[in-house]
Amino acid sequence: MTESTDHLSRHGSLTPEQLSADVAALQAGIDHLASLVAGSLGLDELLAQVATFAVHAIPGAEGAGVTLLRTHHGEGHNVVAALGASAPFVAAIDDIQYVTINEGPSITAASERRTVRSGSLGGEKQWPRFGPRVGRLGVHSMLSLPLLLLLLPDQVVGAINVYAHDKDVFDQHAAELGELFAKPAAVAVHNAQVLAQAQALSAQLQTALTTRPVIDQAIGIIRGRTGGSAEDGFDRLRRISQSENVKLAVIAQRVVDEAVHRARARHSQA
Repeated sequence: MTESTDHLSRHGSLTPEQLSADVAALQAGIDHLASLVAGSLGLDELLAQVATFAVHAIPGAEGAGVTLLRTHHGEGHNVVAALGASAPFVAAIDDIQYVTINEGPSITAASERRTVRSGSLGGEKQWPRFGPRVGRLGVHSMLSLPLLLLLLPDQVVGAINVYAHDKDVFDQHAAELGELFAKPAAVAVHNAQVLAQAQALSAQLQTALTTRPVIDQAIGIIRGRTGGSAEDGFDRLRRISQSENVKLAVIAQRVVDEAVHRARARHSQA
């Protein structure tokens, strides 16, 4: 923390005690990030934990939210993949920002890859729709920090947004502390995202391994009835799946079950 302390010590308005306490809180927040075990929490829960750590690490913060972004390659922009909030009022602000009006500090911070802050959201001209609505909730100060990966400077993982009810809460000192916290937070959030994607892929592969034998059986049954090829049998299953809006594996299982039922009926009649 020597480099960080030297950087922060330029703020002459802070007493040594205040500076020491702020740096200790930041270090504690970073230590908490390091102790997070990806996979032991769900993705939303982990983001909420990071948001809670941010509240303790950044002076003046009363609530925080972490937004995880996913690049939408087809349209060339980022979309919200997951959210985590330290308090209900933050979740309400996130809903305004991302769902209701699609405007706000997190979107600006992520798209422009820079820290943004405001001490009077009610009259904020940067976000003419977002600011007044949040101001009416009694929240007037915010600090938004992009989550950037140092090794991949063009990749934005998401953003951290911290809020306070009073005006002019977050000064340059708070912004610098927030930026120091955001660096390891970006790594923690990125690792959690990668793990969640890997777990989802693993689940999909496991499902595929489980359902493949049933699909093969169903294709064999259809081929036996029609004399068609395996491709014809699969295409028939696919068309039924699409027309009924039911998963292919479910249709395949139904074909197999019906065939078994008919075989048993013939056996009993014999």
